[in-house]
Parts: sequence; structure tokens; C-alpha cells
Amino acid sequence: MLISSYNPNEMGDVLVVVTGQAADQNVKQNQGVVQIVSAQDGSLLGYNFLKASEVLPELKEQNGQVFLSEDQVEKLNEKIQAAGFDEKLTADETPKFVIGYVESMTKHPKSDHLHITQVDLGDQKVQIVCGSPNIAEHVKVVVAKVGAMMPSGQIIWPGALVGVPSNGMICAARELNLKNAPQKPGCLILPDDFGQAGDAFDFARGNQLFA
Repeated sequence: MLISSYNPNEMGDVLVVVTGQAADQNVKQNQGVVQIVSAQDGSLLGYNFLKASEVLPELKEQNGQVFLSEDQVEKLNEKIQAAGFDEKLTADETPKFVIGYVESMTKHPKSDHLHITQVDLGDQKVQIVCGSPNIAEHVKVVVAKVGAMMPSGQIIWPGALVGVPSNGMICAARELNLKNAPQKPGCLILPDDFGQAGDAFDFARGNQLFA
């Protein structure tokens, strides 16, 4: 998992790369590279690259989530190695917003408004706890997979809702910042011909859904 964000208006010339999460963290900095690891087991949680545009000049045209290529990750790894850190990054170019097909749905045993869905993502099937009032079986939806960064900046992690494991999020159009999206609760139900389960969600086409 590799989640990258570059927001010069808020953070300055800093690229934030997240690879994991932990409540307690240890931080080390050297030569413009900040390494964050878990205080519990030392596993890598991510890096912050200061003056990031000096390493990747193309970042100057970016704002928000950044999808890094293998070549870009290799340049960051060279910077990491020069700073004296051993833990390298691995490129992740798989789509994080995909079409999902809701195969089945059951009521949450401890909640009146949550449902437990089994969603086909093409190459895998995941369980997602969903609170959308219009969620139903046998519909196509947009799923933010584990590792996705929402337009709000929220990162999707594996978790549990009221004690039931959930891996991903079924998205509303407004959560995806789609043009003219209804500002009310409810997930985005896609037309049957929008694509197949597992296909990357086409944001450009999605922006036409409420035109």
C-alpha cells in the first residue's frame, strides 16, 4: 500500500507518503527526508519528503493525492537511501476507486441502519459495512478500496463498524466530489452499462451522471 499526497497550499513543498497506520509513532529526519515508523514493532508507516519538487519537479503541477509511477518511486528511493534509511517504497499503480457489484446484503446485528454487504471487485470479493439508505443487492456501486484517499483527504483503512469487519467504503456521489452530486445521504448507484466489477471508476464519465 502506498498513498501519496502533495498539497503546496497547505503543506508547502512536502510530499507525504503513507504506507501504514499506527497510534504510536517514532520519527527520524535526515537530509530532507522524514521517516515515520511504528513505535510498537518498527514497521514503516511512511515518509515525508521536504522540498519534494527538487526530487520530482513535476509535483509543481499537482495538488492533492498523487499517483506515483515506478520511475518516480525509484527516484524517491534514491533520496531515501542517500538519507541513510533502509526501508524502501514499492510502487502501487492499481486503481483505488473501482466499480463494485453488491452480491448480497444482510442487516447488521447491532445496528438499525447499517448493512453488511458482500461486494465483487472483479479480482476479489470484500465485505463492506454500509450505512447508505439506498444500498441494495445486485447493483453496481463505486468502492473506495483500502488504500484510497478520498477527495476530503480521508484515507480508507481496514476496520470495523460496530464490531463487524469492513474493508473499503461504498461511496456517495458527493463523497467523490462529482459535479452536481446530490447533497444528501445515499450511495451512488451506477447504470448497468457503466462498466464491469473491478474496472477503475471513470471520474470524467461520473461527472456526467448528474449533468
